[in-house]
Amino acid sequence: MTSAFKVLLYEPMHGEGTRLLQQKCEIAYAESLEEDSILPLVTDVDAIILRANGAITRRIMENASRLKVIGRHGVGLDAVDLDAARSRGIKVVYTPVANTESVAEHFVALALMLAKKMRLADMALRAGDFQARYRLVGTELRGKTLGVLGFGRIGRQTARICRQGFRMPVLYSDIVDYPEVAAELGACRMETEEIFRLSDFISINMPLLPGTKGCINRDLIELMKPTAFLINMARGPIWNEAHVVQALREKLIAGAGSDVYEVEPVSADNPLLEMENFVGTPHMSAHTEEAMIRMSLVAEDVLAVLEGRSPEYPAPGFEN
Repeated sequence: MTSAFKVLLYEPMHGEGTRLLQQKCEIAYAESLEEDSILPLVTDVDAIILRANGAITRRIMENASRLKVIGRHGVGLDAVDLDAARSRGIKVVYTPVANTESVAEHFVALALMLAKKMRLADMALRAGDFQARYRLVGTELRGKTLGVLGFGRIGRQTARICRQGFRMPVLYSDIVDYPEVAAELGACRMETEEIFRLSDFISINMPLLPGTKGCINRDLIELMKPTAFLINMARGPIWNEAHVVQALREKLIAGAGSDVYEVEPVSADNPLLEMENFVGTPHMSAHTEEAMIRMSLVAEDVLAVLEGRSPEYPAPGFEN
């Protein structure tokens, strides 16, 4: 039986979503995510799905005359030229709620590792230094103030976990006010500068936009308490990595953590990795079994568009 549609997957995804596509689509996979390698693959595709790597540029769209829909296996849309898609009438769908819990929990994991000095403790234990237990004195999360920069779904869930689990007062900054959630959590909306002054733990959850690139810099970090921690759960370029390294080196803050980096993959000589008061993970906060299933179900919305139905999660600006 001839498949009704052809879909290009930049990378393999969970079988739950793949099986949905296989029922109605021919699936092709990219061997390289370089633009020149993608171009010949898109000439006859009806849909493209990308995960964390690669980009869908205007040039790729111009080479894809049949392209009707772009599916983002995840939340961030910075790898898709949205203006080009809009101008060509190509729908964009994504999975805004799929990894909310996974990323929020990952923040808590990094916060606990920093507060309890678990990385240093693990290294000491493996080196036979059991007496490190007397030197590595940590701190508790309970009652500490959480600052959330970007109060979208992930930021709000992070706040819920920290408020309900650790009784942490919550401060947040966002261009949008969330009075109902603020009332639920007793959260207070503040200017960014005040959040840096008052918080003990800061979670960066903003989208990467021209106006947010490099916005977390030394001027803001210098406002922080010397006992405070800064954790990036959004995109590496949102903070100035060199400024973070310098702040850690000078002990301006107690520590920093991140799941994202200015340049990915991270090179082994990245100065962040030399800092004892830094804990990092390789852009994996969304990689839980549950979240991978939910993200793969972007296939449902891709199929909806291809079949002329309304998708459940159109990207902002693609609702009609």
